Amino acid sequence: MKQAVSKQEKNNAVKEAAACEKGTDLGLIKIHGNVVSSIVRRAALSIEGISRLAGSSFVDNIAEIVGSRKMHDRAIAIEIDEDKVAIEIKVNLLFGYNIPEIAAQVQSVIIEEVEKITGMTVTGVNVIVQEIEEAPAPEAANGANEVET
Repeated sequence: MKQAVSKQEKNNAVKEAAACEKGTDLGLIKIHGNVVSSIVRRAALSIEGISRLAGSSFVDNIAEIVGSRKMHDRAIAIEIDEDKVAIEIKVNLLFGYNIPEIAAQVQSVIIEEVEKITGMTVTGVNVIVQEIEEAPAPEAANGANEVET
């Protein structure tokens, strides 16, 4: 029984690592799920009004301190089937932005970027707005940039 689980885990790891495979005359091209996830993260964070990817701020802060990039894994789910990809992303918005408008922008930008960069077809992008956050105070931002003389 233990060996069967081990083989299944290995098969899942191989599928995950090879996420999308495309054959060309020159050889095989493999696009890992982490590549798609990275594109999704950058595209979403480029939208004005998105505060950050959702997750536990306490856990994310600790992960950031130790340099872990795994904190984004909880906020982005990628499902790849050959050259098609379905995406789910959880985000936090800044207070005052229109949720449906921002979510639609996130969907459009993610679809455009993933298709442009990977050549894969995006079948859908589900955006889950998990939290609304206050915008950082202008005084705090200005105070951090001041240089003491």
